[in-house]
This record gives sequence, structure tokens and C-alpha cells, in this order.
Amino acid sequence: MRSNAKTRVQAAPPRPVGILGGTFDPIHFGHLRMAEELAEALDIDQVRLIPAGNPPHRGQPRAEARHRLEMARRAVVGNPRFVPDDREIARDRPSYSVDTLAELRAELPAGTPLVLFMGSDAFLGLTTWREWRGLFDLAHIAIAHRPGFSPTLWEDALPDELRRQLAKRLSEQPGELVEAPAGRVFPHAITQLDISASQIRDRCLRGKSLRYLLPDALIDYIHENRLYV
Repeated sequence: MRSNAKTRVQAAPPRPVGILGGTFDPIHFGHLRMAEELAEALDIDQVRLIPAGNPPHRGQPRAEARHRLEMARRAVVGNPRFVPDDREIARDRPSYSVDTLAELRAELPAGTPLVLFMGSDAFLGLTTWREWRGLFDLAHIAIAHRPGFSPTLWEDALPDELRRQLAKRLSEQPGELVEAPAGRVFPHAITQLDISASQIRDRCLRGKSLRYLLPDALIDYIHENRLYV
């Protein structure tokens, strides 16, 4: 006897999306390696690289927004995991992470896990971010730290309210960040590359080699456009 019941195919849950924002003045191997290792640990196929347009927590970037976006694009050629995103530099107002996450949440399929990548030092200052508590409603946070990092000393340095948030949201299991769209904090040790954008700008100003600090395509772009001189 043939059944008339239709076979129901359950849709696969949305894949998580990583977000790495920053001034990227310029983007370098420290940024890229952090994003690659966090994405690998969390089995994330897509990471949005979002250069800040008008960052509220620091002075104006040295390089114009169009150059910083182009450097982000050139830095990730050949790696389909990374997707440069120009939404913040296209704004005519200061760039706040809470606004960017809310935009992404509205654009992506319902229930998509969003994972905001940041370093452990940046997390220490999270309470200075606009509407920082709301970040946990919009995304998970993956925190990159160096090998030998002391969680106890780091947690002791956190503001009291942030320490309480960490205690109730802490997860050491990558799978927990796929089961919910937001709300967890995942610390992860990464390869520590002692590279900073300010170091690169200073070396460029002094005519020193930039080799092995950032992709060769970016070194060529910086010299061709006379950035940081």
C-alpha cells in the first residue's frame, strides 16, 4: 500500500559566521592568523573582515578607508573563508560593534550563530564599548589569547560586572556556540605573533623592511600608494 504522506526534509541549521573588526591600519599577519585559528577551532566557514570607518575609541586612522578596505581585500585573496565587508566604512557616523552585529543579525538567516572575534586585551575593555551588554544578545564572543596565558590573573583584571558575565557565559566546548545564535564566551589559545599596526607604520616611516609582517601584496600596495610616509 502506497503512502500519500510527503517525506519531510529537515533543513540544515545555519552555519556560524565569524566577525573580525578593526581599524586594519594596516591589516597584518597577526589579525589574519588569529581569525584563521579561531575559525578553525569553531569550524566556521565564513569570517567577515570589517574595517572600521570612524572608530570612536581612537583617533582617525592614518590610511583612508578606501585604502584599508582594499588592503583587507588583497590580504585574503585565495582564502575563501575570509569575506571583506565595507559596511562600517560606508557609514557617515561612528562605527559601533553593536550596530554592525544588529545589521548582520537582520540580514542573515534566523538563528545564525554569530561569533565576534577579539583578543584578550580587547575583552578587558569591553565595558567601555557602546551598549556592551547587548553584544551578548547578538553574538557569541571568541577570545584569542597567547599560550601560557593565566586565566586567573586575566579574570582578576576584569571589571566586576564583566567578570560576572564571563562566569555565566564561559564555554570551553566549541559545539556550544553552534547550538545557540549568541550569548557564549569561548577563550582559545592561538599562535602569538608579536606584530602591531603601529610597528608596521613606524617601520614604513623609517624606511625599514616590512617583509614577513604582512602579505607581500600589501607591502607593494603600501609603497605604491605611499601610505604611512
